[in-house]
Amino acid sequence: MLKKIIIAVYCGLAVFLMSFSTNKKAKSFAEINVQDQPTEVTWQMLGRMGGSLQVMQNYGDVIKESLQGKKIKISGFVIPLDSKSYVLSKNVYSHCFFCNKNAGIETLMGIQFKNKTPRLKTDTYITLEGTFFYNDKNKDDLIFNIQNAIITNKK
Repeated sequence: MLKKIIIAVYCGLAVFLMSFSTNKKAKSFAEINVQDQPTEVTWQMLGRMGGSLQVMQNYGDVIKESLQGKKIKISGFVIPLDSKSYVLSKNVYSHCFFCNKNAGIETLMGIQFKNKTPRLKTDTYITLEGTFFYNDKNKDDLIFNIQNAIITNKK
């Protein structure tokens, strides 16, 4: 009887002490999955940000704190700027910012591809994953950009 009590106490103590282990190498699948998932960014979110930029001068700081440098995922239409670069647009080319008075600069996002820039057709609907970059320095560039972009879906 005493042997059973000692073994039970020993096993209970071992389990209790293992729960305080500082081994940080082992992560659960859920932890790995959540950390690697990009933040889904919608055009409506960018629209609210773009509209707020006119009202709040320091809104750029809020954007930087929330999205700057974070992995994002966004979908939109391809619009070529020239033979080697593209922007992602909320709208198709015929309704883009450059052509339509109802669209604003928040409906475009600059793209810097991670690898070689692929050849894409105008108005191709794609989903990109990459790093969000908010431009508040260069007036000649777009406000919203995605860097190290990769195409995860193409229609």
